[in-house]
This record gives sequence, structure tokens and C-alpha cells, in this order.
Amino acid sequence: MSEQHQPNSRGRPGSETPVRVLCVTSGKGGVGKSNTSVNLAVALARRGRRVMLLDADLGLANVDVLLGLDPRRYLSLVLQGQCRLDEVIVIGPAGLMVVPASSGVRQMADLGREAQVGLIAAFNALPQPLDTLLIDSASGISESVLTFARASQEVIVVVCDEPASITDAYALIKVLSRDYQVERFHLVASRVRDAGHGKRLHEKLARVAERFLDVAVSFLGEVPDDDCVRNAVLAQQPVVEAYPGSRAAVAYRRLAERVERLPLPSAPSGHLELFVERLIAAGERARAVGA
Repeated sequence: MSEQHQPNSRGRPGSETPVRVLCVTSGKGGVGKSNTSVNLAVALARRGRRVMLLDADLGLANVDVLLGLDPRRYLSLVLQGQCRLDEVIVIGPAGLMVVPASSGVRQMADLGREAQVGLIAAFNALPQPLDTLLIDSASGISESVLTFARASQEVIVVVCDEPASITDAYALIKVLSRDYQVERFHLVASRVRDAGHGKRLHEKLARVAERFLDVAVSFLGEVPDDDCVRNAVLAQQPVVEAYPGSRAAVAYRRLAERVERLPLPSAPSGHLELFVERLIAAGERARAVGA
């Protein structure tokens, strides 16, 4: 069962220190994207980081299920002015703050200016400080994926060694880089068979991206194909908690270490309220293009 978040007085998240905003996505579903988001978030929280996980997979939201949480409110209620953002947050393992999904990006774009300002203020007025905002987006190149990725500072693309996964990951990178000038991509190879398998997969994709898109894709790490992940999903726990000594758990902790080494945004561009401003602006542009 979830614990509803209670405000405290430790200060606002964006007022003093920059917040690292990362979007975890994939070209196709079923490659381990949400497991990567959940376990990376918990691993970062276990390292003492103050982490918020935003479930932005608006069609197939499942972060609360993977964590065994039972949210009673969703972000859509904040957009509708029915509750505060701190009333939506539920607490997961290691103090991880989770914002459950239930709102479309177009709904953000359709907000009036007063409501948009209110949403930005809602994020900025969170009573607890934040180090990292991790966004579990949907897969593919839907409007919501593109919007959340464009609003983030770093895009983590999860891929496995299947032709459709590789092809769709390349297509996602192509659209984001060519049409929306996204430049910072990191690859996580999921369900790898042996040590080095993920690195070879990265080299294959990175070589094509650099040649045809003039885009550099860095290698963030690999996660082995591990039965412990499936068992943890059935138990509705992250594998880093349920099986901390497993190969997958070790791999996710390594990912967390590498994420911490990514450059921090320079203030004020790393503040949470400016992330929400970018999110709203990206949604408005997407609506204008589709009109």
C-alpha cells in the first residue's frame, strides 16, 4: 500500500540547486523501459539522491504497479485544480517520490495561461528539495513521447538486440534530433546475453546515428537478461529491492552511478518550474503543428 506524501519544510526543489531531468524512452514497447525507469530511480534514491519519478506513459501507465503502490490521486487532478501536486505524490522504496500518470500532453497544451502558471507554481512550490526528476515516457514517436523528451535535459533510450527495437530506436533518435534539435542521447542495452553484448549493440546503433544523423549516442550501460527481473515484476517490487544481489540489480546500480556522473544543468535552466514551462511550450507547439 502506498503512503500519501506529507509536506515538510525543507525548501523548494528549484530554488537553490539545479534539478537533473532525464526522460527514459524506447523505440518500441516490451524492451524493459519501465523496469529501467523504476530500478534506476530506486537505485538513485538508495544512493541518497532526492528523486521524483513521473509516470508519463499515458497509454500504458504501470509504474505504480511495478512498485506495488496504490495511488488515490493523479496528475490530472492537479491540472484540473482539484488538488495540490504534493497531494498526488506517493512514496515508494527509499523515499522515492512517484507522480502517477493520468493526463495527456494535449491537456497540458490546452490549459489556459492562468492554469499553466498555476501548474508551474505547483512544481516550484513542492516543499521538499529534488536532485533528479526521472520521466518514464511511452514508447515510439507519439506526441507525448516527443513532448516529454524535448522538455528534458537528457534522453535515455532503452533498446534490446531485436531488429524492431534497433530500427525503432534509430527512428526515435532521428525524429528527436532532426525535427526537434534534441542532442543528448544515452543508450541502455536491455536483456543482454553476456558481458560486452550491450557495448556491441551500442556501437552498431551509434555508428549509424553518427554517420547519417550526425548525432552522438553515448553508452550508459547494459542490463542482463535475468529471471530475477521477471520474479520481481510478479512480486510488484523493483529488482534492486527484491533481489539486491542479482546481476540485474548490480547493473541498475551501475547505471545509477553513471547517471550521477552526467553533467549537472547550470542554474536556472535546471529548475523544475522551467522544465514544466518547456513541457507546456512543447505541447503547444505540437498542437499548433497538428491543427
